[in-house]
Amino acid sequence: MRRILILVLGSIKYFLVRVIISLICGGITYSLWMAAFLLVSKSGSQIVEGILWLLAPVVTASGFTTGIRIIEHFNEATDTGFFRIFIWPLIGCTLGAIAVYWYGPMLIVFSMLAAGAASIILRDIVLISRNRPRGK
Repeated sequence: MRRILILVLGSIKYFLVRVIISLICGGITYSLWMAAFLLVSKSGSQIVEGILWLLAPVVTASGFTTGIRIIEHFNEATDTGFFRIFIWPLIGCTLGAIAVYWYGPMLIVFSMLAAGAASIILRDIVLISRNRPRGK
């Protein structure tokens, strides 16, 4: 029983590390996007500004994906392709951005990071349930 408890706690710890590292990477890429957005917004080009708003979830999702890839690389886990991971945080970040855009565009950072982290958690739960041995 103790061995099972140690395995479960180790899995939860690994799971949390994956989410935290991906959240940090998502935050870094969002910060880079925000720096580019602030530089471009001073130019007054509405078209470029609109394109940058559309790219915010894509850039943030790529950060989340990079975080997962880093963990998989160091842990020598399965080598999942970038785009197989990318779709999960992209959907999460896009839904997060859409959900709060009408309340104020500057709130997007919080919703994209929360929804991106939630999508990583959901992805891991789906993967765990797929790989779990089925009883008769």
